[in-house]
Amino acid sequence: MGYIHSKAERDTMSVTMSESAAAKISSLMATEENKNLKLRIFVSGGGCSGFEYGFTFDDEVKENDTVVESFGVPLLVDQMSMGMLNGSEVDYQTSLQGESFVIKNPNAASTCGCGKSFTPADAGAGCGHASAEY
Repeated sequence: MGYIHSKAERDTMSVTMSESAAAKISSLMATEENKNLKLRIFVSGGGCSGFEYGFTFDDEVKENDTVVESFGVPLLVDQMSMGMLNGSEVDYQTSLQGESFVIKNPNAASTCGCGKSFTPADAGAGCGHASAEY
């Protein structure tokens, strides 16, 4: 998997947020004292399906970051992660089981039952579960 993207390629890649995710992220950021914070979403090796999603607040925009904004909320995605997240939507859902962020990733062949890890579409079948939740 090659994830080295030129700046022009990165400029055409995107991750979006639903209105409910943007509202939840805004409320979480409002409780922090640092007004320069942005939500960073990333992919790292691990989890039971090979890769897992991560979220953190960050006040530093790095040279190879893509900055996207939905509903006035900025989101940072590093270069490697953007290759696996391009076209994804971050949603926030409330159900009888509780509240969670959900990643709708068109690049995932499957996600694990834990909801936090996935197998990329070009890497194999994974464990066959359908949603990625936090």
